Amino acid sequence: MTLTEKVMEAMELIRPYLQRDGGDFDLVGVEDGIVKIRLKGACGSCPASMITLKQGIERSLKEDIPEIVSVEQVY
Repeated sequence: MTLTEKVMEAMELIRPYLQRDGGDFDLVGVEDGIVKIRLKGACGSCPASMITLKQGIERSLKEDIPEIVSVEQVY
């Protein structure tokens, strides 16, 4: 399984939590352990989106996939 496939699989476990609050996110790409995502819906315009990104999505992905270095938002 490739790193991108691992990330996509892990994202499906996180997605329902964001959708519950009217948000979502798309995987833009994975390069050198850096996951690039685009926040959508309520998450795209939420003032707390960086907290969601770093303390929610990034922490969860890093726990599941040790190869992940960071998660960055792409606009």
